[in-house]
Amino acid sequence: MSEEATATVIGVFMIFCRIGGCLMLLPGYSSLRIPAQIRLFIAFGLSLAVSPGLLPGITPLLLGAKDDVKLLMILTELLNGMTIGLLGRVFMIALQFAGNFVANAIGMGSALGVPIEESEPDPAVVTLITMTATVMIFSLNLHAEILKALIASYTAMPVALGFTARMALVAMTDKLDETFLLCLRIASPFVVYAVIVNFAIGLANKMTPQIPIYFISMPFTIAGGLILLGYSVGDFLSIFLANFQQWVLEG
Repeated sequence: MSEEATATVIGVFMIFCRIGGCLMLLPGYSSLRIPAQIRLFIAFGLSLAVSPGLLPGITPLLLGAKDDVKLLMILTELLNGMTIGLLGRVFMIALQFAGNFVANAIGMGSALGVPIEESEPDPAVVTLITMTATVMIFSLNLHAEILKALIASYTAMPVALGFTARMALVAMTDKLDETFLLCLRIASPFVVYAVIVNFAIGLANKMTPQIPIYFISMPFTIAGGLILLGYSVGDFLSIFLANFQQWVLEG
């Protein structure tokens, strides 16, 4: 095989490393409910689709490069892709955190549902929220915008620059701070609800210790929490998806 053909094959593999590393962690694509073979073929197909436009900027870097340099470039491309995917994954982790808080606030923390993103079961409320958010991500065509963002990442994170650990850590900490504050803000009605309900139950239990107030009030607590969830879940998910869309479009 000629040097140009070898550089082309390695260049396609480097594109596959960035796209595959990103899809391995992105919400929706990384779900354990999707077989690994399908995820592999999706990443490989997308890599072949975008290769003609990206190879002219990658192939010259591989021509005449030593094997250790090529191996280092492959490793850095994999790390770059995983960094981008992890930034998107942080949104879903924060949403799961907010969903767990909501489930505990309305008394449904022990009602486990079918796991969607993880192997271990989550509360049914968490499954409902994360599944709805994932479906809306695909319904709003954000999965295609993510592919555009991956192509644009070769301008912000060129192959020649390699992997910048400092920039990745700064981006990760900023995104963690932003997403968790966002999810705590949109889950704030349930903070108020939990404080009021638990204060009322504790006060009633103190006044009538001979009656098991906690067990009697649990159905009413769950019913009130579900009513509050029904009224607020639309705004809850809309605000979350607006911020996720802003990250996808603006980086």
